Formats: sequence, structure tokens, C-alpha cells
Amino acid sequence: MKKSIFYNITFIFVVAAMAVGVAYLYMLKYDKQKYTQELNERYSIVARATLYRLLKEPVTDELARELAVYKMRLIKDTNLIKEVLQKGEVLQKLKAKVGSSAIYYYNKSNFLLIESVNNRAILLYDRAFKPYRTQILYIKLIFGAILIVLFLAYLWTISRLSPIKKLKTEIDKFAKGDLNIDCKMERGDEISEVANAFNHAVDEIKKLNRSRKLFLRNIMHELKTPITKGMLSAEMLPPGKQKERLVSVFQRLESLLNEFIAIEQITVDGSFLNKRVYRVIDVIDEAIDISMADRNSIELTIQEDLQIKVDFKLFSIAIKNMIDNGIKYSSDSKVHLFAEDEGIEFLSKGEKLEHPLDYYIEPFTQGESNRAGKSFGLGLYIVDSILKAHKMELAYEYRNGYNIFKFNKIMPIL
Repeated sequence: MKKSIFYNITFIFVVAAMAVGVAYLYMLKYDKQKYTQELNERYSIVARATLYRLLKEPVTDELARELAVYKMRLIKDTNLIKEVLQKGEVLQKLKAKVGSSAIYYYNKSNFLLIESVNNRAILLYDRAFKPYRTQILYIKLIFGAILIVLFLAYLWTISRLSPIKKLKTEIDKFAKGDLNIDCKMERGDEISEVANAFNHAVDEIKKLNRSRKLFLRNIMHELKTPITKGMLSAEMLPPGKQKERLVSVFQRLESLLNEFIAIEQITVDGSFLNKRVYRVIDVIDEAIDISMADRNSIELTIQEDLQIKVDFKLFSIAIKNMIDNGIKYSSDSKVHLFAEDEGIEFLSKGEKLEHPLDYYIEPFTQGESNRAGKSFGLGLYIVDSILKAHKMELAYEYRNGYNIFKFNKIMPIL
């Protein structure tokens, strides 16, 4: 999730919203400090002017009138004075050479106590004082508008990027071999351009696949006809070595044609697989039949009643190719086949492969053996492709003078 573009965008907008919140709190703090500073300056002016008057003369009505200009009222009620001095909260206290002053907060009001060095003191009530408002309207409106704009920008950005999810879904379908996708968009932005380009590419691939299928099917159909006619003609010949050779040649051609058909199927997609549960012995018998190999060249060790879920025809071809390779390249022209829960193994005596297995499963790749010249180099490629279509893999190892090929990840059904 942390690598998701939607996660990153959300994270950025959350950080931006937090920054706006911090700025809002800082603004409130600054405004409160400014308000307090202005209030203290006002009290300082009143205190200095009053202290100098108290040093020269006692409290008079004229002083009271001057204080009224600053919206300060002289308190004469002794009970109120005692109550303020005893119960009020001292906010600030200042001292000077001519006296001192102190700000008291009591009953949601501010009072200013002024004392001169000649023991004269007065208590003033600030009529203009109003408690600081922690929720100032204009600040609230400004930052509220900023948060709303941020939120709307976030929603707009997400909405503009939301087609990426649809595009990803369609690409995932395409990766699984499904060409029936539609991601065409009419938005006019870069995402829609990418989606439309991908949609166009898929359409072109569909056309190429249709052309390819039609081309291959036509070729196979044209090849199938002369092979069938050739086999019929060969069967009509009198018994003898010539007839056996011709029948063998045409059977080999038909086998190769069937392999090419299998290649066509496994390279298009995996939707063609007709998987069912079969006994392993039945699949192997079919593979031996179509390989036309001498059964004396094949030694079988098969777990009793072992079953697998495969496409019978294709999996038989895979086993047939492994049998052919085992007999062809072994030093004693024999192959040992073991089938058990862990998989199917093909053992043949001979020299170790000169290259890694990946080299031989490439199409049209042949070994350096003298017998390799008789091959098209498609055997292991077809086997590997069929196994991959069945979610299996082909493995190889060399042990005790034997080349061992194994079909891994076969899930038996008991």
C-alpha cells in the first residue's frame, strides 16, 4: 500500500491538512500574544501617568475624569477592593522607582492596582476589557476555507486518477490471457491517452491472433489432407519393408503435425485445457501408443491407483516427448519411468547435459549429440509449455550416470 500512488496522494494531503491545522494554532497563539501585548501597553501607560499624579497629590475627581478617558473607572467600594485583592488572579506585576502596578483578573474582568512609593494606592476597573476570544471568526473562516479547498482538491485529484484502477484491472485480465477487455476513455488527459493506446494495442493483438489462427489452421488442414492420402496409399501397397517405411514416415509426419497443433494451442492461451481426473497409467499408456516406441525399451514403476487432473491429450504428448527423448539420447536406448505422489520421473543412462535445462527448453534448440540432427528441437519446448499450462514445471538433475527429468508440482487426486 505504501507504494500506491493513491496512498502517497492521501498522505500528502493529510500532511497539508495537518500543516494548515498547525498554522491555525500558531495564528491563534500569535493573535493572543498580540492582544495581551496591546492590553499590557495600555495598562503601562495608565500606570505611569497615574503614579506621577499620586506622587504629587492625593486622589481627586480630576484624576478620576482623566482615567475615564482611558475607560478606567476608579473603585471606591472597599469591600470590592478587598474581594478583588484576595480572590483575584494576578496576571502581571511590575515595579518601578516611583511605585508598582499589578493586573488582577476577577469575575471575568480586569482590575489595575497602582501603588506609589508614598503609600498611596488605587484600584481601577477596566471598562473596555473583553476576554480574549479563542475562536476568532475571520481566522476560523480563512482556515476553514483553506481546509475545504484542500479537501475538494484531494477529491478532484483522486477522481482524475481513479481510471488507473480500471486500467490496472484490464491489464491484469490481459496478463491472464483474456483479450476481451475495454478500457477506452474519452477524458482527454494523459491517463486516457495511455488507456486508449493500450486498448488499441489489444485490438491489434486480437487481429493478429485471428490472422495467425486462420493461417495456421489453413496450413494444418492442407498438410493433413496429403498425409492422410499418403497413409491410405501406403496401406494399399503389398506387405514389405517399403510399406513399413512409408507407413512409419506418414505416421511420423502425422505425429509432428499433432505436436504443431499442440504448440498452437499452448501458445495462444490456457483456456483450451480440458482438465479431468485420469489414472496416471492410462495417460502413460496413451503416451506410449502415440510414441510408437518399443515397450521393451520402457520400464514403468507406477504407484497404484495414482490419479491426476490434466488435459489428457496434451499431457500424453508431454510424456510421449520425454519417452522419445529418453530412448533417443540414452546409451542403452531405454528409459525408466517412475510415477508417484511427488511427480513423474524419466531416467535415462547417458552423459550429463552440456548446458543448463533452460537452454534446451527454448524452441528449435538441439543438443550436440549425433542423434540431435534428426530432431526439430521442439520436444522439451513443447513439454515445458504444456507443463506451464498445467501449473507444473520441468526439473533436471544428473545422478549416478543417469539424466533425470521430473514433472514437479503434480497434485495427485486419491
